[in-house]
Amino acid sequence: MSPLDPPKSESAWRVFLAFLRLGLTSFGGPIAHLSYFRLEFVERRRWLTDRSYSELVALCQLLPGPASSQVGMALGLRRAGWAGLLAAWAGFTLPSAALLILFALGVAGYEGIAESGWLHGLKIVAVAVVAQAVWGMARSLCTDRLRAGVALVAAVLALAMPSVVGQMVVIIVSGLFGRWALKVEPALGHSACSYPVSRRTGTVALMLLVLPLVLLPVWAVAGGSRLAVLLEGVYRAGALVFGGGHVVLPLLQTAAVQSGTVSTADLLAGYGAAQAMPGPLFTFAAYLGAMGEGPLGGWAGGLALLAVIFLPAVLVLVGVLPFWESLRHRKGLRAAIAGVNAGVVGILLAALYDPVWTSAIHDRWDVAMALVAFGLLVVARAPPIVVVLLAAMAGWLCASKGL
Repeated sequence: MSPLDPPKSESAWRVFLAFLRLGLTSFGGPIAHLSYFRLEFVERRRWLTDRSYSELVALCQLLPGPASSQVGMALGLRRAGWAGLLAAWAGFTLPSAALLILFALGVAGYEGIAESGWLHGLKIVAVAVVAQAVWGMARSLCTDRLRAGVALVAAVLALAMPSVVGQMVVIIVSGLFGRWALKVEPALGHSACSYPVSRRTGTVALMLLVLPLVLLPVWAVAGGSRLAVLLEGVYRAGALVFGGGHVVLPLLQTAAVQSGTVSTADLLAGYGAAQAMPGPLFTFAAYLGAMGEGPLGGWAGGLALLAVIFLPAVLVLVGVLPFWESLRHRKGLRAAIAGVNAGVVGILLAALYDPVWTSAIHDRWDVAMALVAFGLLVVARAPPIVVVLLAAMAGWLCASKGL
């Protein structure tokens, strides 16, 4: 173990409490989460050095899944072993998941709430949030004309093939194009990170990651049940989300709406509400699970889909950690990931139009509210929770005035 990398020295309970505080207060999305983590665990608690933390962030940003959650789980793993990984995930994730489940139960349990003005305001703020995500991701992931072209072609393909197959085609083609056409900077330096995961454990984790990707689609096609379609789509979303948590929206929309779990309107309302929650955006899956009917509905459904969407993130993190030092220097892999990242910008751009814009924007007042919300987020840099609350109030006022 590197001298820069202190050994684990915390109980799982202390790890849970540390991440619970962050799970209750970490607003602002994954970039803000990573800043909070650095302040808490590098500067205040000194669990690891700045160099070790930077290496960990670099790894998680290249992996599919929620980067901030994976950083947190890796920190918990280093400090308290496997129990620490679970404790870090639970502390950071469960507060927002519980709030979204409660919100879903409110939407599903009260007649008329789905058509209320304030809920329409949440749908409109989802337009601004996704537009901000497209803008920010395009600036960071499409840094040249070639990558911008990949994103535009991906958007066209995603609109032309609005299905699971279409999204898979976009991701695969983007990765292959990136592998052969994009040039990336080589990885510099040596890793200062050390984690208690053997290569054998990593190999088993990668095998377990792939297994549901093969078996769940077979079950969905052969069985044809709504549950199978939903579980397959949510797991696939968790396994294939590159580029940020906002990309989970089009993938989950395909799974949840096509399986009949939620309507597009309810999906956008929940997505707007998720912007006001602390913690990772992946907890949006808990809202979808709670909105379902039958055995996977309410609290059971919310917690079940929460586990399903995060499982790939855990497996890919554990699977890659022991091999990271050799993988990070492979230019072909880095170029392929760069291509995938450009492709997912296109997928999100397509989702900005359909279903986000087409479902939320109906008249000029809606356009005006979306523009104001976008300006507050991008120009004024207002906290998302403030913008969400203002949009909900504006939607309620417009509805009460008959606008």
